[in-house]
Amino acid sequence: MLDLKDFSFAETQTIFDFKGFFLKVISYWKAIVACILLFLFIAYQVNIRKEKIYALDSLIVIREESSPLLTSNTSLIFNWGGVSEKVQTITAILKSRHHNEQVVEKLEYYIDYLKKDQYNYVDAYGNVPFYVTIDKSKPQLLGHYIQIKFLNTSEYLLTMNFEEKEAKTIVYSLETVSKINVEEGVFTKKYKVGEQVNLPFINWTLNLHDGFSSFKGKEFYVSFNGFNKTVSKYQEIAVSTANKGGGSILRLELTGTNKKRLVEYINETVDMLRENQLESKNQFAVNTIRFIDSTLAKMQDENNKTSLAMRDFMKDKDVYQLTDQGENILLNRLTQYDVQKETILRKIQYYKSLENYLKNSTDFSELPAPTVAGIEDPNITSNVAKLINLSISRSKTAFGIKNENTYKQFDSQMESIKLVLLENITSAKAALEYDLDVANSKIGGLEGNIKKMPFEKQEQMEIVRKYNLEQQFLGIFLSKRSEAQIMKAANQSDVHFIDRAKDVGGGLIGPKTAINYILAIFLGILLPVLCLLVATLLDNSVKNTEDVVRLSKVSIIGVLPKKYGGKSNLAVFEHPKSALAESFRAVRSSLQFLYKKINVTGSKTLMITSSVSGEGKTFCSINLATVFALSEKKTVIVGLDLRKPKISADFNINKEVGVVNYLIGQKSLDEITQSTHIPFLDVIVAGPIPPNPSELMLSENMSLMIKELQNKYDYIILDTPPIGLVSDAMELAPYCDAVLYIVRQNITKKSMLSIVNEKSKNGEFTNLSILLNGFENKAKYGYGYDYGYGYGYVYGEYGESSGYYEKPKKASLLTKIKNIFKS
Repeated sequence: MLDLKDFSFAETQTIFDFKGFFLKVISYWKAIVACILLFLFIAYQVNIRKEKIYALDSLIVIREESSPLLTSNTSLIFNWGGVSEKVQTITAILKSRHHNEQVVEKLEYYIDYLKKDQYNYVDAYGNVPFYVTIDKSKPQLLGHYIQIKFLNTSEYLLTMNFEEKEAKTIVYSLETVSKINVEEGVFTKKYKVGEQVNLPFINWTLNLHDGFSSFKGKEFYVSFNGFNKTVSKYQEIAVSTANKGGGSILRLELTGTNKKRLVEYINETVDMLRENQLESKNQFAVNTIRFIDSTLAKMQDENNKTSLAMRDFMKDKDVYQLTDQGENILLNRLTQYDVQKETILRKIQYYKSLENYLKNSTDFSELPAPTVAGIEDPNITSNVAKLINLSISRSKTAFGIKNENTYKQFDSQMESIKLVLLENITSAKAALEYDLDVANSKIGGLEGNIKKMPFEKQEQMEIVRKYNLEQQFLGIFLSKRSEAQIMKAANQSDVHFIDRAKDVGGGLIGPKTAINYILAIFLGILLPVLCLLVATLLDNSVKNTEDVVRLSKVSIIGVLPKKYGGKSNLAVFEHPKSALAESFRAVRSSLQFLYKKINVTGSKTLMITSSVSGEGKTFCSINLATVFALSEKKTVIVGLDLRKPKISADFNINKEVGVVNYLIGQKSLDEITQSTHIPFLDVIVAGPIPPNPSELMLSENMSLMIKELQNKYDYIILDTPPIGLVSDAMELAPYCDAVLYIVRQNITKKSMLSIVNEKSKNGEFTNLSILLNGFENKAKYGYGYDYGYGYGYVYGEYGESSGYYEKPKKASLLTKIKNIFKS
């Protein structure tokens, strides 16, 4: 049964020592002062290097605009949407990628004009005497500073420094980035102002602005940026309602380092919005004009052919006009019915075209107005207008709002309107079919009268009849076109400026230098204190022998100092005069005394284990075996950590054949035993990793192997898995004369000592002792580390003054820093 006192967390519960923590903080005053000075230096560097940040804004208003030229009887009125819908849509458009791409493309803001100050390249847009006109279909150097030095007012020196043999270029018309080969070093060439520059990496013409003087000998810089990166930057424009409770007044705000850029961009983004919004508003009229123009072109060709045919007929037949009044009346009536029939046919054709469009298309922004076909049905006219409106809004919203529900809402409304239109079309077509039959009947009666006339009269009337019909429809379509043009010209944008963006001398918002210094002092104090607090609260590792004595009744057999330098675990063999080697010899003496005390003679078996991986179990096994071997005792290390074997790396021996091969009956003991370069020391590695290590430990072959080893060696060192992770080591306890439990300073958690207490109390391990590994005497916060556990020398000095021990190699500054962070 376990007792509560076996668990370290129950034994070590104390109230947090605020006084001790305060003293610890004070002891690190130098580090705190250093942190404060470091952060103050960083704040100073930030303040002197950071460009000034400005914020400029503009006010716009959204309201419904309708022209007084348009009345309720105007058949081409188009409604762009309600004010509330516009505010939401316009906000989304202003922040959308598509809209900002248009603005950036027009202003060419992917080109930076710069000057160089003491620390930075400063955006000098609007304050340089020149501008470049680039060929967007050819590559431009991307991400490099291109130096422009004016030799005089008509010549400049172009300079670029290529640090590598490759350079990135961008073609803005295609938005493609590629690499080209360049000659490493400085490229310099002289050009004239206005001269076309054609290089593999630059294609521009440099021209001068008016109003600049005295720029001879001055240096400027041009830099080309990625198009998408520039657009993303300007998408950050802030759009908010300027009046409380929402409304139609919006405030646009943009921050940056160059006020002229900000002013131009804000005003241009609104102008672009107004232009696009008015274009959308005029889409209905534009579609109608386009349809009418295409129809008029065909009708004009037909009318010209008819006019030519009439002239030829009159000329050949020597007939100039219809002289009979009755014939004129008959022809006029026939023309009237022809117009009526053609109008009905055009309406039917429009309905068929509209029906096919509704069934097979998803974009309805190009639909012409129903009035072009003479359809005055208000239901059809208004629904077509709504369908165009929704289609345009949906396409624009796609660039600003990535919300599937928004699309579904648009699609649902459009689907409802489509169903209503299809029903209206069906009923309207039925009525038109009836009207067409009536018109055909009347035309048929009149045509019967014409057939009674002479053949030449019939031919003449047919030509005049066709000509009159074409003239009638030409007049109708010209009237419709004029009506659509009036509507387009009368339309106004629903977006208006209240205040255009303007540089009035203010707008500075950063950097805030005083706040940076205050923040630096605060962080300089807070950061070290927090680090110390976290380290204190989270550190639950064993620090010294007092922790071990207080938390466990198992005796300590020895203390091993920290190993410095070298990656090899053969510390005793490589440095036999070091304090670490003497520590292992002291442990050897203690073990020999223990064996005498428990009356163990002949071969002696020692098991070495620990709580978890990383506590130095294998390191201790190797070096303990080494000190036994150096005393000319036949010693063998047996790697029984079958899950994670490590021993072979230090001895540079074959790791493919080992204990596992013996336990499964593949190899004999002699075949798995390997000699080392250390006299009297042999090694048996674990071998291949088995799927059932615990079962192999329990096998009869394990007992046979231990017996064979005891017949051949004086000392058998068993390197076993950590008992805090797996139970394999427990299966080996019956074969061992003594057990060493490795505890490592700053690695082993205090709570893990409960395992030692449990195993000792239950008698699972016989002759169990603790070996404190990796001990380093650095007293802080009252730990009072001491070395002198009765071993007759002072840890930390290694007896250098008396010449007993080999002086250890001092760690480098980088190693010390790494050790601090590791700790």
